[in-house]
Amino acid sequence: MKKENPLMKKSYDFALETVSLYKQIVASKREFVLYKQMLRSGTSIGANIAEANGAISTADFSAKISIAYKESLEVKYWLSLLKDSEYIKAEKANKLIERADELSKIMFSILKTTKRAK
Repeated sequence: MKKENPLMKKSYDFALETVSLYKQIVASKREFVLYKQMLRSGTSIGANIAEANGAISTADFSAKISIAYKESLEVKYWLSLLKDSEYIKAEKANKLIERADELSKIMFSILKTTKRAK
């Protein structure tokens, strides 16, 4: 039986939260362009982590985690912009920004460890 990957679980849960937020916004017929950017980057984190888990080399693994890390930074930007432009409530945005920040820190740590292992 395969051991559960905590980063994969956290990134998947985060993707589900971004999808849920996007669905709420679509239902209310509000701003779409910024939300699509948030949705794209928020779901891309987990997709790149999944690809990293299937990497064929350390360099491939590191490249995919690096992309996921950058996507986590990007989603924080979109969430901050949506919050500051008052499209989403600060409480909701701050919660998601905090979760994205947690993912960023984990991936940054993985990248540092992977770089040292080379």
